[in-house]
Amino acid sequence: MQFEYVILILFVIASIVAVLAKRLNLPYTIALMAVGLVLGTLNLLEPPHLSKELLYAIFLPPLIYEAAIHIDLEDLRKDFWTIFLLVVPGVILSTLVSAAILVWLSQIGKLQNIPWSLGILFGAAVAATDPIAVVALFKRLGAPKRLRFLIEGESLLNDGTSIVVFTIALEFFLATTHSIESAAVEFTKVVGFGIFIGAIVGILAAVSLRRIDDAMIAITITTVAAFASFLVADRLGASGVMSTVAAGLLTQDIGISKNAFASIKLTIETFWEYIAFAMNSLIFLLMGFTIKLDMLFDLWPVILVAYLAVLVARFFVVGGTWALLWPTSMRFPFGWALVLWWGGLRGALSMVLALSLPEGFAFKDLIVTLVFGVVLLSIFVQGLTMPLVLQLLKIAPAKILREYELYKTRIALIHAAIDKIQRYAKQHIIDPKTAEKLTKEYESKLSSSIEALGKLQPDREVTLKEEFLRIKRRLLLEQKEELLELYRSGAVSYEIYKELQSKLDEELFTLENQGV
Repeated sequence: MQFEYVILILFVIASIVAVLAKRLNLPYTIALMAVGLVLGTLNLLEPPHLSKELLYAIFLPPLIYEAAIHIDLEDLRKDFWTIFLLVVPGVILSTLVSAAILVWLSQIGKLQNIPWSLGILFGAAVAATDPIAVVALFKRLGAPKRLRFLIEGESLLNDGTSIVVFTIALEFFLATTHSIESAAVEFTKVVGFGIFIGAIVGILAAVSLRRIDDAMIAITITTVAAFASFLVADRLGASGVMSTVAAGLLTQDIGISKNAFASIKLTIETFWEYIAFAMNSLIFLLMGFTIKLDMLFDLWPVILVAYLAVLVARFFVVGGTWALLWPTSMRFPFGWALVLWWGGLRGALSMVLALSLPEGFAFKDLIVTLVFGVVLLSIFVQGLTMPLVLQLLKIAPAKILREYELYKTRIALIHAAIDKIQRYAKQHIIDPKTAEKLTKEYESKLSSSIEALGKLQPDREVTLKEEFLRIKRRLLLEQKEELLELYRSGAVSYEIYKELQSKLDEELFTLENQGV
């Protein structure tokens, strides 16, 4: 079957799965992978192979860029050290701990003995997290904003680190790198040079966007920025992932957010949300097709050991980060640490790194099987149980609280609409009969919403706490706006402005930890 027909069929499958997953209340990406597994096992379709070239040329640039343009640099600045600990020392520690536990358990369990060098390669391949399914779930359940940011920020940045660590580990294995010092220098060069290239591309794109009032041209500029930052850096031996991250962050902060046309911003966001949906749909289907269940069954004890090793390593990384930050202002609740630990799913990048091992590599089949097994277990075991974890830890608001807030907001909007209709009638903008007809329609909606709100019986104490935190956050944000206006009008000095702004930011940061 021709390539274009296969892609069309994959999109049709993705659309059907999306509808069914929503109706069955299942995570969309997990459902896609399950369907891919079934179709791949039945050999009903021959899709493109999930290769390193395909991932780098087609999937990674838009996925990383889309995630980056939705990251607020101010949020990144506030949580810089948290993210840094997770994506640099965290990835390195995860690699070493996964390797150590895998080697130890394989020996005492009388399974296939795994040498240290192989363990490190495996650990590097599964070091990067890919919590797409978890993030989508967080958004649906209304998990705290800062917790969502920590998971998104970590997954965005640790891809580049894990690729570099994997490459260096492979060079050690093949004896092309001979010392820790040279490895450290290589790591710094690859990551730093990648960020530098991405910064240049991002600034150029941002400056161009600030002068553009045409949505199609704006989309073209961002598309060029996404692929150019990745491909140029990769061709020059730098980190394409880190380059694209830098380009996306700067494009958003300097260009998109500063564009005067709201329609341009909306169009860019809508375009990249669709691109992310399309790329994720294809990649999770291809992951399902790539994993062959029969090759996992023979080594299931070793795969289980490997999966446990990855879980323990992740616990050490997240727990260590939580402990280091607890005495500081960047601390977060231990319940969040548990969610970060359990939400560290592995995905396509881990599979592609395993597949990228050179042909003729003695242990390639073993590494590929172990990595594929860990990816499969993490997505299905952790991905499907995450709602239960959030419920047990009481992190995401209960469904009844969300419905309570939904109806309250709907009632407020209807009241605002009725007031506006009456104002339009008084100003003779609309005919009195039109105003009367519209008012009756909205009053009917108001009556049904009030009735539905009255039937809900949420926990009053929890409801009042949520309302208190939300209103306090709104008041703090309004205070920041008023303070900025005072500074712009010359009523306060710059020093006073910065001091009060810092205090307000600290209060907002504290509220984020309480679940706002």
